[in-house]
Amino acid sequence: MIGVLVSGSGTNLQALIDAGLPIACVGSNKPGVMGLERAAKAGIETGVFELTSYPGRSARDTALADWLLGSGVEWVVLAGYMHVLTPAFLSRFPRRVINLHPALLPSFPGAHAIDDALAYGVRWTGVSVHFVDEGVDTGPIILQEPVEVRNDDSAEALAERIHAVEHRLLPEAARLCLDGRVRLGESSRRVMIT
Repeated sequence: MIGVLVSGSGTNLQALIDAGLPIACVGSNKPGVMGLERAAKAGIETGVFELTSYPGRSARDTALADWLLGSGVEWVVLAGYMHVLTPAFLSRFPRRVINLHPALLPSFPGAHAIDDALAYGVRWTGVSVHFVDEGVDTGPIILQEPVEVRNDDSAEALAERIHAVEHRLLPEAARLCLDGRVRLGESSRRVMIT
């Protein structure tokens, strides 16, 4: 069973729903976002955990982890969740939190990966699904797929092609995790898929 965290429109959440993955609940750090509406429409329990409602991130992340665990969540999928999770959260789901990123990590980590790729002038960027650790987009990579950067690309055009890959790659990675086919090797940096 997975729990999904969103901060915005929830198109990657919709891809997970459309793929028929077992989603117990969807949480957000923002009320009223489209991702929560998508979950409610699919009959999935939702919860909002605004940072301003807690004394700090650790307290918020502890409450969020408690809620997910209480809903039977085994894996957490970040589908456009725009807050870095604290050790208070990650320790509750050791090696069971995955994130989606619109670049070929380790290139272009952070919140502006598409703009950064265009500014740098790369010919290829892509999509990465990775384990979440305490860094920003630094966890071991599960799956990646390249996306060509065209000469006339705007950020919007490139984002559209990246999103199409994300909508396919995230459900694939989540299914591999649920099926027990993904594990970290001895180095804790190398991912093995069986």
